Amino acid sequence: MTLTPVEKLKNGIRNALEQAVASATAQGELPMVDVPDIVIEVPARKEHGDYATNLAMVLASAAKKPPRQVAEAIVRNLPAGAGFVEKTEVAGPGFINFRLDKRWLYGVVREIFERGNDYGRTTRGGGQRIQIEFVSANPVGPMTVVQARAGAIGDTLANLFSYAGMAPQREYYVNDAGQQVKDLGLSLEIRARQLLGESIELPDRCYPGEYVVDMARELLAERGREVLLLPEEQRRQALTDWAVARIVAQQREDLKRYGVEFDVWFRERSLRESGDVARAVGILKDRGHTYEAEGALWFRSTAFGDDKDRVMIKSDGNYTYITPDAAYHLNKFQRGFEKVIDIWGPDHHGYIPRMKAVVQAFGYSADALEILIVQLVRLVRGGEAVRMSKRGGTIILMDELLDEVGKDAARFFFLTRAPASQLDFDLDLAKLETSENPVFYVQYAHARISSIFREARERGFRVPAEGLGDVDLSLLSDPSEFDLMKKMADLPEEIWEAAVAREPQRMTRYLSELATAFHAFYTRCRVLSDDAGLSTARLALTRATQIVLKTVLGIIGVSAPESM
Repeated sequence: MTLTPVEKLKNGIRNALEQAVASATAQGELPMVDVPDIVIEVPARKEHGDYATNLAMVLASAAKKPPRQVAEAIVRNLPAGAGFVEKTEVAGPGFINFRLDKRWLYGVVREIFERGNDYGRTTRGGGQRIQIEFVSANPVGPMTVVQARAGAIGDTLANLFSYAGMAPQREYYVNDAGQQVKDLGLSLEIRARQLLGESIELPDRCYPGEYVVDMARELLAERGREVLLLPEEQRRQALTDWAVARIVAQQREDLKRYGVEFDVWFRERSLRESGDVARAVGILKDRGHTYEAEGALWFRSTAFGDDKDRVMIKSDGNYTYITPDAAYHLNKFQRGFEKVIDIWGPDHHGYIPRMKAVVQAFGYSADALEILIVQLVRLVRGGEAVRMSKRGGTIILMDELLDEVGKDAARFFFLTRAPASQLDFDLDLAKLETSENPVFYVQYAHARISSIFREARERGFRVPAEGLGDVDLSLLSDPSEFDLMKKMADLPEEIWEAAVAREPQRMTRYLSELATAFHAFYTRCRVLSDDAGLSTARLALTRATQIVLKTVLGIIGVSAPESM
């Protein structure tokens, strides 16, 4: 397994602590105790050191000694120079604080140069096969801003999984069967007839957005009025198929513009036509998880924690929503995925227990299915909520947001809050070209570094690129330089934690903190000076920063500009 610099460091500290406890026991300073898993954390306050452990407080009860005495015994018996630790202190009620030897930080810079954009990548995930399905907007209209937020979250999580050593597959589920697409076909027909001068009302169940009128114009230009003269069943199917194909194609284009591309586009219609839905129902019947009542077929979902049983086949013989969804999730697991993650909108929260029940009824663990809810987005301009849409009726469209603020700002802002938190998207701030705009602030750090390198080359300085060679990093001694190195050292752990906790927002926070550390270094330290050795070392540190900035911007799908 590939260990990150922080993992190696923590393992070194843990080994040193275990040796210290064994030594203290042998010396009679501590009784024989079982050493639990040792937790190494970053202290809340910088003055308390780089890392700390509460091991002494955990052992105090078994050792029958005050925690501080236990901590002092451990520190007295630590092997010298262990784990790149320069200084160890006992603090407070018994915390053991560690200050790092700066050589370890120089090693982080060297590793960044060695690994390039693979810095932060690990094999800890063990190649776990994860299917992550997200966006999956019904093919009945344009993408909304909530779906855009889900797109940024899902795509970033998939990137994080890859860096964490897992094997993700991005999937989009096209709901191209059922009543909603039939209603789309009817909406298209009525709008086309209206354009031809017929006096006909649009039923309540139809889609009122201007995009349907636009599609009706395209239909008539492409197919002519002859399509409206087909027999009713043939006409409705032709119009539905044309509309779905048109909308799915547009969704693909919008997502590509947004930087999101899927490995698989899976169609509900294929489930029905292949017989997979009927087979899934048969499996549930054979397992004894269904019963008949009131002329319908019911799924006994209460046996798996749902609040009530669910109808699968109505008395008229039609499937309910849960039935093709059940078949789809069975299909996912039959493809060999160890973990299935669905990202849904806020109106689907109540649907979670029944899908968990379905998964268990098919014989899989409830934990094998994970559902993340993405909360609503409120667009704000001048402190007031706004609705931008001209074509979507009452919905706010993704492509209009991209037209106004661009892909980079949209993706960055959507990732500034946890998925389950509602988000106020400040349109004015997203377009501001100052440090107040977080995406501008981060991108400007990358662009400033490129500018430094251009100036350095013009002045004849050596700019480290492929490797460090004989660059003397020990010349880096300013506190701002160490702070910048420490922040870069944090990246592999940040990526791992963001992946396993499903917290993509950690990446935008990390970028902001890294940019702050770089700007502080740039303000305090003159990169290009009369001291050639120091200048080369600082250029190396600057190059490492640029590599890390570009890597993390890539993970969240935001560009790394060379100039601004």
